[in-house]
Amino acid sequence: MTPEQAAHVVDADEPAAPSAVATADGDVDEEVVPGEDEQKPELASEPPGTEKGGEAAEEERPSEAPPALEPPGQPATGNPEGVQSPEATVKPSLQPSATPKPAATTAPSEGGKDRYLTDPVPTGKPKPVEWQDVTINKDKEMSITLSVTAKTILNNMKLFNEKKLEVLPEDGVIYPAQKVTFYEGESVFDVLLREMKRNKIHMEFVMTPMYNSNYVEGINNIYEFDCGELSGWMYKVNDWFPNYGASRYVLKDGDVVDWVYTCDLGRDIGGGFVAGGEQ
Repeated sequence: MTPEQAAHVVDADEPAAPSAVATADGDVDEEVVPGEDEQKPELASEPPGTEKGGEAAEEERPSEAPPALEPPGQPATGNPEGVQSPEATVKPSLQPSATPKPAATTAPSEGGKDRYLTDPVPTGKPKPVEWQDVTINKDKEMSITLSVTAKTILNNMKLFNEKKLEVLPEDGVIYPAQKVTFYEGESVFDVLLREMKRNKIHMEFVMTPMYNSNYVEGINNIYEFDCGELSGWMYKVNDWFPNYGASRYVLKDGDVVDWVYTCDLGRDIGGGFVAGGEQ
């Protein structure tokens, strides 16, 4: 499971980020999900020496007032791609105060991770490419094989949200494997979004600047956590589960891309997550 997916599972105390929904008519609607409820000020307790009934007992008052408390810091907001959202500390879907364009190369940081917290990619596997640095060449068409399935839910019906039974296909196949066209420079996310819109299949996602990638929250109205607290959507390319987001995986001609629903952090589909993004 990618760091984005893990963050959605392990960090429940942070505010939600705005999501975009691909609707059945082909449009992408943006909706702002409110953050954490503002804390209501606590009622001041009775001062020392106050007796029941409102009578204040006499006591010596300090000569100087205590220093005022610093007001709590407010979350910063940003505007990546024209969408506002609260800032993130752990979960990548929270927006930073600004979204600068990253450099063409992503240098490893201390500990071997790059600037987007990605662990070193295994030898021989494609490295992440920042979508800001890619130019889509619509003059060059290629093809991949794409599928979307939620078969693991069928083996975990006791955990599945019973209110979602009507949107779960009997065989768990939402989008059967088929060849689709893509343009040079497009990412796994680009093709998924286009094909879901083209086939009028619901899809909801959120941009996660910390990991510089879109995170897919729901497909066909089946969302993360609908089949337990360790459930959600993952993707694999040529039977490998990348340890970075789908917006950073640039496709090659002939790739086989599978979006698969997991009910156990990827362990039930061959993509188990280990802390740090390694698999």
